[in-house]
Amino acid sequence: MDKRFILYFLITAGLFFSVSFVFAADCPPGQLCNPLSGVENFGTLLEKIFTAVAGIVGAIAVIMLIIAGLLFVTSAGNPEKVNNAKKALTYAIIGIIVALAASAIIATVKWVIGAP
Repeated sequence: MDKRFILYFLITAGLFFSVSFVFAADCPPGQLCNPLSGVENFGTLLEKIFTAVAGIVGAIAVIMLIIAGLLFVTSAGNPEKVNNAKKALTYAIIGIIVALAASAIIATVKWVIGAP
């Protein structure tokens, strides 16, 4: 099977599941609802968008973490492949940190501007 097909499949599945998990908290069980319900002002809209993007970035970072692990396993001691795997691992960890820091960034900005 083509490696690109597997990569595209993993990215698509990760995006699909991350978006459904990000918006799942606002919906009652068994009902379809608008993910933008409860948006009263522009700040709330930006907060929801930022949270959704952070969820997607986190999902992609986890997928890249898995891919970096596979690159390490399949490198077979080749220094060039090991360096590529280290780079992928570094960027995946940076992506996870950014996704986890998203809520802290939102809270800090809201505190600085005095928003409720």
